[in-house]
Amino acid sequence: MITENIFFIMNIIGLLAFAVVGALKGIKKGLDLLGIIVLGIMTALGGGITRDLLVNTIPYALRSPNDMGVALIGVWCAIVIFKVFNEDVSNKYIIQVPDAVGLSAFTTTGAMIAYNFDVSFFGIIILATLTGVGGGIISDILLQKTPSALTEDFYASCSIIGAIAFYLAILSNLSLETSAVICSIVVLMIRIVAMLCKWSLPKFYSEQK
Repeated sequence: MITENIFFIMNIIGLLAFAVVGALKGIKKGLDLLGIIVLGIMTALGGGITRDLLVNTIPYALRSPNDMGVALIGVWCAIVIFKVFNEDVSNKYIIQVPDAVGLSAFTTTGAMIAYNFDVSFFGIIILATLTGVGGGIISDILLQKTPSALTEDFYASCSIIGAIAFYLAILSNLSLETSAVICSIVVLMIRIVAMLCKWSLPKFYSEQK
């Protein structure tokens, strides 16, 4: 029960943070109110919706009013934040830390759902990572830009590592709950260290003449 409550709180924090980040992207791009709302909602819920469609179930976000309501609150918070500070604060720790909590919670949820649908090792990694970063990728595509999860920072890699840790814990005959806790801790700790140490993956440029 305590673990479920913790994951519930982490999920709420993540939904708020993701919605704020997405809405701020829309504001920065000069979208109107509808565009800002759509971007905020898709950033918060897009990954989970895509995951559920891949496992052939009606998306949870469409069955429960809670997630949509929290995402809309996040959009409202983004508008207030922008009005107060008049700047994009999505790269500040006040947003990045809750975002890391959300990445951890969403990745873990994706891994657990993938396990319950009896997919392969790679299926667990794909669904866990998609749940964690899919919303951000969708919002970037809507803005006609290369997804930041593929070009900047050490972000999606945290989900991949966490999903691998989850799978190894399952192989070690640990319970699903314990494996989920391990996944969540791994993702959160790696993401926070990556932010503090400014980790990034190597890039390979091809110069065009």
